[in-house]
Amino acid sequence: MMILLRRYRILLAVLLFGYRIAVSGDLAAANRDAVHKCLKNLADRAQEYCGKPWKLGGGQGSFATLTLPDLTSRRSLPPGSFVLSSPAASSVTLTGTGVETGHDGSTPVQIVVVVFADSMTVTVTN
Repeated sequence: MMILLRRYRILLAVLLFGYRIAVSGDLAAANRDAVHKCLKNLADRAQEYCGKPWKLGGGQGSFATLTLPDLTSRRSLPPGSFVLSSPAASSVTLTGTGVETGHDGSTPVQIVVVVFADSMTVTVTN
């Protein structure tokens, strides 16, 4: 009887461990998707800003004066935090850092989007 009980405990431990791994992978993927979606929205707003004339609060064909408050009033959104860097005439970089652990198993999910007036590149860094 003791051996059977011990086997059930081992089986339960293995199942719980496997479930935890499966759920954490799903959480990271969901967080990565949410960060990507927020970055896409911010990138779309950045392109709109670039296309607007100065008189309407835009960049008149440039990202050089763009700041994150021009895109959103919140620096942190539910899936993570977002940073705008390297604003230049022809492009701007948006970085989103999630709240879940990424592919490397130790640092959070991170995605970088470089926005141009008519396109964008997306790189999942973790």
